[in-house]
Parts: sequence; structure tokens; C-alpha cells
Amino acid sequence: MQWLDELDDLLAAVRLVSERIRSFLLGLSLLVFSALAPIAGVLLALRHPPLVMATAMLLFVTLLYRSVTVTRFTPTT
Repeated sequence: MQWLDELDDLLAAVRLVSERIRSFLLGLSLLVFSALAPIAGVLLALRHPPLVMATAMLLFVTLLYRSVTVTRFTPTT
């Protein structure tokens, strides 16, 4: 019976280590993708300026529409 307890402790330790590794890899991938997104945007802008301008205008119009239609919180006293 003792060996089952030891096995359970070992599996729990392995799970804790694997969770730390997963968390590290997730953070690393976030860092890599955060660095690659602006680089890809600049390269796209250099290669296809009209496409980037159209995309930027769509994003801008979407943000304007959202800023006009969203309800603002007004505190009541």
C-alpha cells in the first residue's frame, strides 16, 4: 500500500513539473508571436500597400463605430 502512495506522489510531482514547462512554453510562444506580428505587418505593408491600407481603414472604422455605439457607465449618486 505504501508504494501506491509513493507512486501517487511521484505522479503529482511529474504533473507539477509538466505544468511549469507548459506555462513556460505558452509564455515563450506568446512572446514569439508578439514579436512576429508587427514584423509581419511591416513586411505586408512593404509588399502590398493597398491591402494594408484597406485593412487599416476597416479596423479604424470598426473602432469608430464601437466608440459611438458602446454605452458608457455613468455612476449614480
